[in-house]
Amino acid sequence: MPKKIRELKRLLKKAGFVYRSAKGSHSRWYHPLLPEYPITIAGKDGDDATRYLEKQVEETLIKLKEIQNKESE
Repeated sequence: MPKKIRELKRLLKKAGFVYRSAKGSHSRWYHPLLPEYPITIAGKDGDDATRYLEKQVEETLIKLKEIQNKESE
């Protein structure tokens, strides 16, 4: 079952991403450690997320954890 848009936003917010609004139902999410990897989420909070968006969020969160682990060493 696909995740909802609100779940992806919650994951990003918990990881320290900052929300910036965009046109219509789009939102852009940025993290200071990953400025080259902004994530654009389109849709209302109750909509099902597309698989490619779920995958993009998962991969970006993995990259963020890798960077944070390198910094803590």
